This record gives sequence, C-alpha cells and structure tokens, in this order.
Amino acid sequence: MQLAVLSGFLLAALVPLLSGAFDRRLGWLIALLPAALALWFGSHLPLIMAGEVITHEWAWIPGLDISLTFVLDGLSLLFALLITGIGTLVFLYASGYLAGHVDLNRFYVVLLAFMASMLGLVLSDSLITLFVFWELTSITSYLLIGFNHQDADARKAALQGLFVTVGGGLVLLAGMVLLAQMAGSYSLQEILTQGDVLANHPLYLAALLCLLGGAFTKSAQFPFHFWLPNAMAAPTPVSSYLHSATMVKAGVYLLARLHPAMGGTEIWQTLLPLFGATTMFVGAFLAIRSTGIKKLLAYSTIMALGTLTLLLGIGTETAMLAFAAFLLGHSLYKGALFMVAGALDHSTGTKDVTAMGGLRKVMPITAAAALVAGLSLAGLPPLFGFVAKELMFEAVLTGSYLLAYTLVLALVSSMLVIAVAAIVALKPFFGVLKTTPRTPHEAGGSMLAGPVVLASLSLLFGLFPGVAGIWLVQAAASSVAGEPLIANLYLWHGINAPLLMSLASLVVGALIFWRWEGFRQRLSVLDPLIARGPEAGYYKMMDGLVWLAAWQTRVLQNGSMRNYLSVILMTLVLLVGYTLLWRYQVHWNWELDVQLHELIIAGLLVAATAVACTTRSRLGAVASMGVLGFSVALIFVLFSAPDLGITQVLVETLTVILLVLVLFRLPGFVSLSTPRQRIRDAAVALLTGGLMTLLIMKTIDVQVFPSISEYMVAQSQPLGYGRNIVNVILVDFRALDTLGEIFVLALAAIGVYAMLKLNPGTEPGSNLRGGSLILPAREEEAKADKSSEEGRAA
Repeated sequence: MQLAVLSGFLLAALVPLLSGAFDRRLGWLIALLPAALALWFGSHLPLIMAGEVITHEWAWIPGLDISLTFVLDGLSLLFALLITGIGTLVFLYASGYLAGHVDLNRFYVVLLAFMASMLGLVLSDSLITLFVFWELTSITSYLLIGFNHQDADARKAALQGLFVTVGGGLVLLAGMVLLAQMAGSYSLQEILTQGDVLANHPLYLAALLCLLGGAFTKSAQFPFHFWLPNAMAAPTPVSSYLHSATMVKAGVYLLARLHPAMGGTEIWQTLLPLFGATTMFVGAFLAIRSTGIKKLLAYSTIMALGTLTLLLGIGTETAMLAFAAFLLGHSLYKGALFMVAGALDHSTGTKDVTAMGGLRKVMPITAAAALVAGLSLAGLPPLFGFVAKELMFEAVLTGSYLLAYTLVLALVSSMLVIAVAAIVALKPFFGVLKTTPRTPHEAGGSMLAGPVVLASLSLLFGLFPGVAGIWLVQAAASSVAGEPLIANLYLWHGINAPLLMSLASLVVGALIFWRWEGFRQRLSVLDPLIARGPEAGYYKMMDGLVWLAAWQTRVLQNGSMRNYLSVILMTLVLLVGYTLLWRYQVHWNWELDVQLHELIIAGLLVAATAVACTTRSRLGAVASMGVLGFSVALIFVLFSAPDLGITQVLVETLTVILLVLVLFRLPGFVSLSTPRQRIRDAAVALLTGGLMTLLIMKTIDVQVFPSISEYMVAQSQPLGYGRNIVNVILVDFRALDTLGEIFVLALAAIGVYAMLKLNPGTEPGSNLRGGSLILPAREEEAKADKSSEEGRAA
C-alpha cells in the first residue's frame, strides 16, 4: 500500500524524462497509473465488504516511534476509488483541454503529487502522517489554482486558498496534538476505540473546536466558504478534480473518520448541523445569483459540502448511509458537470451561461452528459442523486437537534439547487443558438470520456442502487458509524415525506428557473450586504496583517542593533522571569560557599566588563574583552575543566589578535551613548545577567533524565575504541553535533574567503579599493593621504 501512495510522487519525478519520448500521448500514459491503482483498490472490495480492515506498516522514523502506517477500510476505500478513478479521467481530460500548453508537463507533475497526497491523507493511520499529507494537498492545490501564473486573478485566488487552508491546518495541528494527548496515541485505529474516554476528557471541547477549524477551512464551510468559488480561476481539470471529489472533501473525510471517537456528543450534534445547514443554504443561495457556469457549480459544491457536514452531525444510521450515498453521488455528477463546463468554455470561449444557447445541435454528446449529470444534481429519478437526496431528507427528518432549522434550510436549498441544475444542464444547450466568441464544436474524445463515464455511472447506480449500496455505500457508512450497517438502497420507497419534499422542491425549483432572470435581478438588492460578508473580513484581516508588519518593522526592526538586543533580552527576561518567579515561586538562595581566589576572579570579570563599557579607545575595549575571556578560561581550569580552559585561551588569543589587526586603523569612538541610553542598557544587562544566574543556580541540580556520563565513560573504549573520553564524545557519541559545528565553521570560512576575494569592480560604489577595506569613516582620511602622497611625488 505504501507503494500505491508513493507511486504518484515517483511518476511525477519521471515526467520531465518521459515528456520527450511520448509528447502528446504523455497524458494517456500518466492516466495508466491512477487506472491501475483504481483496479488494485477495487480488488480489495470483497475483503472490505466482509468487514476486514487491511493495515500496512512501515517504520518511517523508528527513533521517534513514527511509522508510515496505511489503513484500508470502507471509508478510505471509497475515497481511494474516487481519487484514482476520477483521477484517470481527469488526466485524459487535461491532455485534450491543455493540449499544446507550454507548461503542460508542470501541470502533470503537480497533479500527480496532489493525487499521491490525497491518497496518503485518506489512507494514513497516524495523525502525524495525515497532517503531512494534509499540508501537501494545500501546497499542491495552491500550485494548481495558480497554474496560469500570468493571470493576476489566478495568483490572488491561489494565495487566498493557501492562506485559508494552511491557517486552518495550523489550528488542526493543535487539535491533533490535543487529541493524541487525550487518547495517549497518534494512531487513528487506537483513537477510534476510546470514544467514551475522549467525550469525558477536559480537553474534549478544545480539541473538537481545533479539529473543526481545520476541517471547516478545508471543506469550505461557512464562514470560510469564499475561497472555493474564487479558486475557479484554476484550469477546469483542476476544478473537476480538486473541487468536486478530492481536496474539498478532505475536511469532511476527517470529520467522518473521527466520528466514532468524537461524535455523538451534544456539542458535536449541535455545531455540525448548525454550520452544515447554514453552509448548505449559503451555497445554494449564492449559486442562484451567479451566471458563470463554474461559479454556479462551485457554489453548488459548497451546498453539497454543507449537506455532508449536516449528515455527520445528525449521526443516525440513516444519516451515515445518506452521507456515504451523497458523497458518492455528488462526486460522480459534479465531476461530470465541471468537465462539461470546461468543454463549453473550450468550445465557445465563454463561461457565461446567459451567453449560451442551442448548443445541443453542435455538441450532442456533451449535451447528453450534461443532462444526465444535471438530473442527478437536481435529485430526480432515475439517477443516483435522487436516491442520495431521499436518504438525506429522511435523515434530516429523524434528527433530534435543531430539527426545524435544518429541515427548513434543507428544503429551501433543494429548491434552489434544482433551479441551478436546470440552468447548468438546460440553458446552454436548448433554445436558440447564440453567437459566441468562438465557433462552437464538439469536444474531442479525451475531453468527452470523463463526463460520459461519470454521467453513465450516475444513471447505472440510479437504476441499480443496490449495487452501489452493497459494494460501496455499506462499507463506507459502517466505517463512519463505527459499527456494521446494512445498506438497502431502492429507487422507489413509496409515497412518503421525503418524496413529498422532493416534489415540492421540484415545483418551486422549476418556477425559479422559469423566472430566473427576474429572480436574480431582485436578489441584487442584497449585493451591498453580501459585499460585507466573510470575504470582506478576510481582506480586512490581510490589511491588518500588513499594517501590523509595517508597525513592527518600524518599531522593532529599525536597523538598530542595540534595539534588537534590547527587545530580545527583555522578552527573555519577561517570559523566563515570569515562569521562574511568579509561576513556580523560585527564590534566590544566598547560602554560597565562595573562596577568596574565586572572588578575585569575579572582581576581575566585573572590572574588565566595566572598562569595556566605558573606555573611548577601541584597543582598550578589545583588551578588556580579552581579559574577560581569559578570566573565564581561568574559571574553567579552577573547576576541573582544563580542556575547556585551553580551548577558551586559544579562541580568546586568536580573537584578540584579529580584532587588534582590524581595529587599530579605526579612529576612537566618536561619541558615547547618552546617560539615559546607558542607564537603560545597564538595566537590561543587569536583569538579563541576574536572571541567567538565578536560572543556572536553580537548574544545576535538576535532573529530568538519568545521567549518561557513566554510560559514556564505560562505553568509550568498547564502542568508541578510544581512551580519551572527550574525543570519543565529540567524534562518536555526539558526532552529529560536531558535524554541525564543522559546517558552521566551513560556512564562516567560505564567507571570509569570499570577502577577501571580492572584486571591487563588481560592486558599483563599493568602498573597496585596491583590495583593502575603506570604511566610510576613513574615506576622507584616505583621500587626504592620497593627495599628500601625490604632492610629495610631484
């Protein structure tokens, strides 16, 4: 299973090598991978139907007890089949839609990486690996939305989607950490068995709110829904893949995965129906106001995501079956409709449905696929969307929390969506043939395969809902519910309340479609209110971030090294001091056993520091700092660390010599700090020094973990083959630390070498002359010396 997940990344790395050999057929070649993966996942259907859970584990970071564990059950199998099956059709579609595009290979690379990330997300057992793949989907979707990077709108939409989903990802990470602390494990399989423990834990509410924050941003729940319609700036293959069946359902997947452990509580059954029903209505309402075909589909996707969240919040057996059925049905018809939208745009040169009409005569296959998928979106028989909608109505009617609120919004949303489905499926293809920017024509075979196959599956599962129920819906619903369920799906359930709600929705939806132009114009009075919605809040937040960045740059990062040090040190004093003195009530212990020679060395340290801070001579300051360093070396020697003392002496000697060689040509200090500045700096220094002294005195006897010194002494010769324990520690036990220090020194040496070899001619206005460094303070003196030399020569 690990290979199935990682194969997408491997093939993405090979795309540049394969592009030259296969050229225009590269898309067809790449499509073989998701097709093969779909067949491989499909081969597990009998086992999953029998209730098996397939687990594959591979030690990823054994030292941290982190393994790459993938689990295949009913829910993850349904998502995996959607990801790979629709992914196959999307790659075929992209090979025709983006044929000849200069960046087509880059598109394939990122789309393959996204597919692999989605597979990793839905199959991961560890919260750590799930989060890694979660963030990878955000990054790859950012690259895909901004694929046409010359377009300012595409770049803007990509950044917006990235900020919203990654911001939610940070909140999600906090929720995952809390969840792991509550359950005592990062394994989802272990977490799902501790529902009672989690529900009664004091951290349950905080963890739930964080998890909902991550899921709601990813799955475009109100009030974070605004990024999804703007993401329609992406090429249509991206919309048909990411925004119908995969990425936007990642948050819904997470909620479904955690339902057995986190669901069933009062807060769960209140928040999810509340936000789900609100999102459902907002998506349907905003869709009916739009004229762009991709915006219509994007808002109807928001409606569907709200429906799925609502069903998870209801939590009954019927709701779980409705969730799985609606998830499957929506992925099929929405993927087909997005591809139809791309075919219309590709053929006519416009996305505006009001500018299209009569295209069924020139695009008959596209029109047929759109009609079938549109009927499924509307929830009309004999399509699978009808079966899913009937289950949804039945689940809403049996809900116990917010029944009136969810029932009204579900019914109104269904009415609006029927009108939206008619606008998408009927308006472009029926009526008088209109003039469009391009001469309309039927799409090619690669672009027709996707909508035809997906629409056909919607019809097939609608005519034989028992097939979808037994093979796909039942296992997925059982995984979400945490217990075995029986999915008896039928096209006809008799005359009942859900059927009457469907009929009412059909009548009202048809009336709205009939009077759509006038209805849409009347809704325009709400435009000022909508303009002040969540998206306006997002832009105000971004403006606030810019203002905050400008303020802190002006105040904190103003180019003054003194200011930088003061801010850093005072922050350290406040945070550490609060922790020590107020939170843990740590006090100074004045019982110190100090010898006379130790007092002399301490006095020497203080005197050297005072001279360095007050002298006007640069050489005097350097000499005082040297005395300070040598005094520290003497302390090392007195406290039985001669090796450190020798190292300190060597470093101090070299430092003093280098500083003398560089600074002896510089003038004395032009001016000292003002008395006020010196008092402030002295206060900062004393507070920092006192705090560090207190911290060291209090922590010197603290031992959180057993000491390893005895182990190093005992194993120096057997394991390190050396009798010098310090050397063995440096080059063996702590070899990585030593390697890091070597790298630091090497980088410093490279920097020094580069400065010494810098060519003065490469930097206009450089202060380097003749290979010597001429500082600004010395430029006038250098000019005077040169003039004097020229005069003497004359």
